[in-house]
Amino acid sequence: MSGKKTHFGFKQVEADKKAALVADVFSSVAGKYDIMNDVMSMGVHRIWKKIAMMHTGLKKGQRALDVAGGTGDLTLYMAEQVGATGEVIISDINPAMLEQGRRRLIDKGVVGNVKFVEANAEELPFEDNSFDCVTIAFGLRNVTDKDKALKDMYRVLKPGGRLLVLEFSKPVLPGLDKIYDIYSFKVLPMMGKLIANDEESYRYLAESIRMHPDQATLKEMMVNAGFERCTYSNMSGGIVALHKGFKL
Repeated sequence: MSGKKTHFGFKQVEADKKAALVADVFSSVAGKYDIMNDVMSMGVHRIWKKIAMMHTGLKKGQRALDVAGGTGDLTLYMAEQVGATGEVIISDINPAMLEQGRRRLIDKGVVGNVKFVEANAEELPFEDNSFDCVTIAFGLRNVTDKDKALKDMYRVLKPGGRLLVLEFSKPVLPGLDKIYDIYSFKVLPMMGKLIANDEESYRYLAESIRMHPDQATLKEMMVNAGFERCTYSNMSGGIVALHKGFKL
């Protein structure tokens, strides 16, 4: 990948350097990540995730993979869905975020059916056809090669399995984009400075949202990766979208 360029927020960087730059951001914010999520979304992120978890299709005894699982919000839901006889693997490229997830899940008594794996979403260290459901929430936009990551998520899914991508997207309500811009580029970095003492990381997060593919583009990327019956549904006027695709 040497010499190839990609975006890091609004900046152009060497593609093989992006993962390290993203790692720095999340290492910086890991300790305050959950608090900032609540403040930034006024708690609504919990509703987005709860809605997404209604679409896993998971049953007792099945296996799920939470890619870029961070502090474990989705893993918590899926661990209950698969039960003691099932398994959820939470993976993240960032050890600081994974450690936050480990502590949080242990505190909530979720240990027996959850495993923690440090892994790059583009090169998942799992066998083909391993999981009944793969999820990635608010992580895909930080991946350098999204097409490669989607193909690898397709590879590890069992036939009949599904991928859920919960991610910030493009507002579709008239006028919402202007309000959202003011919030993202004025209010959000200020919150980052006051709460996490890190204005730059939250400026990057706002920029990364704007650089992420819109709803229709991401759906097409999923189709190109091999997924079928791909759909998406908007939440909060398109600020967030849930994409779903199946491996048939």
